[in-house]
Amino acid sequence: MAGTLFVVATPIGNLEDITLRALRVLREANLIAAEDTRRTAKLLSHYGIHTPTLSFHAHNSRARLPQLIARVRAGESVALVTDAGTPGISDPGAELVAACRREGVVVDPIPGASAALVAAVGSGFPLNSVTFLGFPPLKAQARKQWIHGAAALPGTVVFFEAPHRIGSTIGDLRVILGNRQICLGRELTKVHQEFVCGAATSDVFLSITQKGEFTVVIGPVQESAVAASASDAEIAEAFRALSESGSASGRREAASEVGRRLGLTANEVYRALERSKL
Repeated sequence: MAGTLFVVATPIGNLEDITLRALRVLREANLIAAEDTRRTAKLLSHYGIHTPTLSFHAHNSRARLPQLIARVRAGESVALVTDAGTPGISDPGAELVAACRREGVVVDPIPGASAALVAAVGSGFPLNSVTFLGFPPLKAQARKQWIHGAAALPGTVVFFEAPHRIGSTIGDLRVILGNRQICLGRELTKVHQEFVCGAATSDVFLSITQKGEFTVVIGPVQESAVAASASDAEIAEAFRALSESGSASGRREAASEVGRRLGLTANEVYRALERSKL
């Protein structure tokens, strides 16, 4: 009889953020498949758990998948964990879950901590519509296009960013989002946890400590208070003048710059341009 793949959420920082059920599963499993066995060892040591571990990460997933599937099909229980948080979110865990589903193996998710949800709840933004986007692209131009896509989503958006790229990403958010609200969560649940919130153009983000793990939350689209004072004709004229001046490299950059000047989001500018047939 086949065993079970347990998808176990582990703490994202504070080791107390783990459920009693998760601890029991980690103790009783035949094997723990861990993204980083060294990091997982600290958690297991803290709770006196001696279950064997096996590395399972992006660089060895192709070789490990058949091994893990074979063990579960042979009747063993395997607990899948990631570095921190819920497996399958921006890590190869989803591949193992999908493979188990194809093989008819039982998959049992054990809920717990998630940086995306912690940041979203801590932001104070409405959460009736939330989109999680993982990590932005590494290259500058691709990242800008990616953020434009995120800005086009009307609801709350959550994504991760690395500390050495957060400065560039903040700069792109500033230009593209204008006065749309954002919230940066840094080192969530850890000793130096920090939430910094405000308009994307706010200078408060320029001095944020660029160390630790970041989760970025973009607030939902709201009709700007300035929008009432800027007519479609005025927006269209500002866009036309900027485009003709050659200071913007394209339509997107021009729309973002007009939005920044008028206190509008890029989406509000686009809607005004559509109404003006421009």
